[in-house]
Amino acid sequence: MSDLPADIYTEPNPIDVHTLANLGPLARMAGVWEGRRGLDVKPKAEGPKKQAFHDRIELQPIDPVTNGPQLMYGLRYHQFVTKPDNIKTYHDQVGYWLWEPATGQILHTLTIPRGQTALAGGMAAPDADQFELTATQGLDTFGICSAPFLDAAFKTVSFRIQVTFNADGSWTYDEDTVLKIRGQVALFHHTDRSTLTKVAEPTPNPLARG
Repeated sequence: MSDLPADIYTEPNPIDVHTLANLGPLARMAGVWEGRRGLDVKPKAEGPKKQAFHDRIELQPIDPVTNGPQLMYGLRYHQFVTKPDNIKTYHDQVGYWLWEPATGQILHTLTIPRGQTALAGGMAAPDADQFELTATQGLDTFGICSAPFLDAAFKTVSFRIQVTFNADGSWTYDEDTVLKIRGQVALFHHTDRSTLTKVAEPTPNPLARG
């Protein structure tokens, strides 16, 4: 970072403990959401397959986070996905959405129980109606790490997520996970898209409740 401060230890003071008031563009994502018309395009031996899905995402505010002088506010999330009329887990994902007010940087961490984790990053204005984050395999920052099987058979070379806030209060995510599949020359674009409607309000972070 070219703008790294000389003092990397001293934390900002004072800190507003009310996370929901300091989330920038992420504020409109706080709460519990459900989507009923998601579409997944995934790789199969016979070629791309389209799969409809339902998803539920809970995004709850965490207490402010500091890295020395860096201050971030965030949401802890859990995404649970099923196929229509099927209670079996289709996809499960956990992580954080983080906002740094001083720089306008957004971070998105994701971990899935297939042996994979990623950190995506991007920039946005506090009142942005849309933003996009990316991660690339092999980078020291905003990268992707996979367990041996996925790395050899379905290597993720890049990840992109675009979030759009809609006029009716819903929001839409559009993801593109680019895969290098063993035995295939062309890269495969594994895409997911869903529009989410709020079903419950968020719970204030612990410090704010205190």
